[in-house]
Order: sequence, then structure tokens, then C-alpha cells
Amino acid sequence: MRSRLAARSARLVLAAAAVTALAATATACGPDDSADTGSSAAPSAAASDGGDSPSGDTAATGAPSTGSGDKTGSGDKTGSGDKASAGGDTGSGDGEKSGYGQVCGANDLDLTVTSETQAGGYYLVTAKAKSGITCYLDPNTPSVSFGSGADGVASPVGQGGEDSIKLTGSSVAYTGISPSTTNSNNGKEFDTVIISTMEGDANPAELKLPDTAHVDKPIVTNWATSSAEAVPVIA
Repeated sequence: MRSRLAARSARLVLAAAAVTALAATATACGPDDSADTGSSAAPSAAASDGGDSPSGDTAATGAPSTGSGDKTGSGDKTGSGDKASAGGDTGSGDGEKSGYGQVCGANDLDLTVTSETQAGGYYLVTAKAKSGITCYLDPNTPSVSFGSGADGVASPVGQGGEDSIKLTGSSVAYTGISPSTTNSNNGKEFDTVIISTMEGDANPAELKLPDTAHVDKPIVTNWATSSAEAVPVIA
């Protein structure tokens, strides 16, 4: 009996030891499993790194977009401002020169005509530069005509000044016109006279005469700075 009881007690001890060993093994598996779970986190971390790399690509694409800042280089187009400076240079200088140092055109002058009695009667024309104008009477003999016909054109007699005359401010010049140099009644009558200061003057002046002129082979003097030199006579 005692031997059986001893054998049974031994089996119970062995069974208890086996249960204890299994429990220890189960406990040991728990930490290993959690370690495995931790190791599985590594791929997810790698995946998150991979996620960063696409955003890194986005940042890289930002480089070209910032590169569009080069388009601000179109600011060089402000160089067109040079055109503006060109515009400034063009203008003011030429504008100032337009009324100075030029040959007088009839439209640069204030012209008046009076009737004189010397030398059988003639018309004295006085020329003065308009305000702000400085110009030269050159050539020195005006072109004068009564009407548009060739027979109304005055012939120069060479009297008066020979040099160019500068007109500016209060300075004046004179020319004398004799409407008729004949004693015949073959001429025509006019109440205006046309004066050009140069050949091909685009803006000749048409002056109202103080009386009606009988025109037959008219003559005209050169411009002169003295009215005494502008009395037309045939030498």
C-alpha cells in the first residue's frame, strides 16, 4: 500500500511540475509576441519615411515654381524706360531750336504795309519776328506778286541790304514795292499783295493794301534795316 501511495504522489508531483513548466512557457511567449509586434512597427515606420519622400518630391517641384521667380527677370523690360528717356531727349531740345537760327518764313513774321509817296509812290513793308522767334531773312530779296499771273510778279532791283538780317525781339526789316514802273494804262488793279520770304515758301503772306494798286511791271527791293534803303527806283 505504501509503495502505491508513494508512486501516486510522485506522479502528482511530476504533473504539477509539468503544469508549472507550461505556464512558464506561456509567459515567455507573451514577451516574444510583443517583441514581434514591435518589429512589425519597423515596416510601418519605413512606410511613413516613404510617405515623406513624396512630399519631398513636392518640395522639389517647389524649386521650379520658385524658379518662376526668374520671370521677374522680365523686370528687365523696364529697360523700355530707356524709350521714355529717349522720348524725353527727343523732344525738349528740338522744341527749343524750332524758333531759333532758322530762315524766316512769312508765317514767322508780323508784316505790315503802308503807302508812301516817294519815287512816284510805293508800298513799304515792315517785317518783325513774332514773339519767341529768332530767324534770318535769307535770301535777302522777298518774292512779291500781285495776283497769280506772271505779269503780276515783282522784279528785284537789288537795292537795300546784301547780308542776311537777323530778326528777333524789336528788330525790324523793310522792303519797298513799286506796283508800276510804266506810264501806260495797260496794268491791272489789285487790293492785296502776296509776299514770300524764300523760294518755295509753303505759307506766303497775303497782305491787304491800304489802297487799290494799279499794277504794271512791278519791282521790289532787298530787305534792309533802314527804311531809307527800301525806296524802290530803277537805276
